[in-house]
Amino acid sequence: MRAVVVGAGFAGSLIAKVLGDNGFQVLVLEAGAQTDHDEALRRFQTALVKTPLAPYRSTVAAPSSEYVINTGPYAYSSPYLRMNGGTGTAWTGITPRMHPEDFHAADLGHGRNWPISYDDLEPYYRAAEWEIGISADADEQRQHLPVADGYRYPMHALPRTYLDHAIASVVDGASIDGHELLVVGTPQARNGKPTAGYRPDGNLCAGYASCVPICPEQAKYTPHRTQKRWPPNVELRTRCVVNRVHADEFGRITKVSYQRYEDDTTGRHTRHEEEADVVILAAHAIENAKLLLMSGLANSSDQVGRNLMDHPALLTWALMPHQIGPFRGPGSTTGIEAFRTGPQRCTRAPFRVEIGNWGWGWSAGSPDSDTAEFVAAGLRGKALRQAVADRVGRQFALQFEIEQEADPANRVTLAADRDALGNPRPSIHYGLSDYVKDGLLAAKRASDQIFELLGADDHTSYKPDDDQYFEHNGEPLRYWGAGHGGGTHVMGASRRDSVVDQWQRCWDHPNLYAVGCGSMPSLGTSNPSITMAALVLRTADHLVSRRVQLSQAAHLAHHRGAGEG
Repeated sequence: MRAVVVGAGFAGSLIAKVLGDNGFQVLVLEAGAQTDHDEALRRFQTALVKTPLAPYRSTVAAPSSEYVINTGPYAYSSPYLRMNGGTGTAWTGITPRMHPEDFHAADLGHGRNWPISYDDLEPYYRAAEWEIGISADADEQRQHLPVADGYRYPMHALPRTYLDHAIASVVDGASIDGHELLVVGTPQARNGKPTAGYRPDGNLCAGYASCVPICPEQAKYTPHRTQKRWPPNVELRTRCVVNRVHADEFGRITKVSYQRYEDDTTGRHTRHEEEADVVILAAHAIENAKLLLMSGLANSSDQVGRNLMDHPALLTWALMPHQIGPFRGPGSTTGIEAFRTGPQRCTRAPFRVEIGNWGWGWSAGSPDSDTAEFVAAGLRGKALRQAVADRVGRQFALQFEIEQEADPANRVTLAADRDALGNPRPSIHYGLSDYVKDGLLAAKRASDQIFELLGADDHTSYKPDDDQYFEHNGEPLRYWGAGHGGGTHVMGASRRDSVVDQWQRCWDHPNLYAVGCGSMPSLGTSNPSITMAALVLRTADHLVSRRVQLSQAAHLAHHRGAGEG
């Protein structure tokens, strides 16, 4: 049984491992280049501007930046990374599960329902957490999620930061709009102290403040860790851009076409084809949709590329009245989960609150911006050092991840513009509904009250000349892209209004699967990576159980093709 997996990121690496472990011959085709960790670390350390993409080499044939075309009315501003490991290389490593309520968003008045429930996915959450290696405390998670009795995470929770303790000591037990506040530890895909029976890959988290984009200790999970555990029957080919999936007259997938390049600086390439008994698209929500549209497949419902979602993130930032020691450890180790659920989500989008441990780095460019400000004010030497140390040492930020409902108008289409290989670039039409804007506004007002409780000096400022700035109900707001794209090949209970079924199998093609966040009918308020991993492992089990059926269908298709010749 031969499987071709398109994409070697989070989803592709996981499903290739399970299929390979169960005897499939697996070929993984990755558009981006291979990246060596030590080389990437050197690039990051020497980069003048340490952006999320700074460690990673982009290629002309598979670019990461300035690749997506925005057509409005709002900018889709999440970063894009095309390389082996994908965005799973530069991610934050934060892995909260979705809430059971998130699986029936339509019943609450906005978005779409899943064809499966939290209970259907819960065993695969546990499997994903052990495969990836998650540090968390199950009892703590049970304060806001139904975690199975007796379950333990593979590693103990990472210790809280001083900032976490400082905020919890003030806000725990307080109430905002009927929500009782409680600071809760956030599950992390980075190495803590292992529980009995678990042996982590990589070193323990050493507290480097560079989880995004790279962990020097390799304590954070990336897809490369799973790739090291692939069996010999899994083959990876990088610099291979798949540009078409072929189906026969019966809708069965027969092969994929791809362009292979060796030179990172030009579009020179060779063309190749690979036959397959089953094809799994695991190339990110945008790329999966683009490839299906280029191939003219799986779109009898007219939903391919539609329902694009992200988490429009609201950032707020303030100065504590005392030193709180930011820039030590992961970007966030705790959060406030109280606003994720409840009756308010029927009228405005819910949100999750991350307590930010990296000062004003994302929101205001600190500490470089602080240094520049003080230098412009004439400070030098000891006075400059003291001023920077005082301000940076008191900085913290809150990040609110707002749910965005599935909306068919938010979509990926094929642009007229072509990339270096001659393929259409993805064009994105992206907007924010009043439901989302009301959620952003509620998040800002919650931030105001949290800062007041803490006695913090609010420095939040949104500039009208920013692309993501807007006003809602007379209030200035700004959103940031969280990098959590989903919904573009949405899962459903009927072929009439969805692209894939509950197993992420395309309704129109019995041996074509589109896996990953693009299948998710809702995102809720949690970072989606662990939910995506759980979905992928569920699909992998399904594929293993269908192996005999797939083999028989492949044999009949090959026999039919030979007879027709």
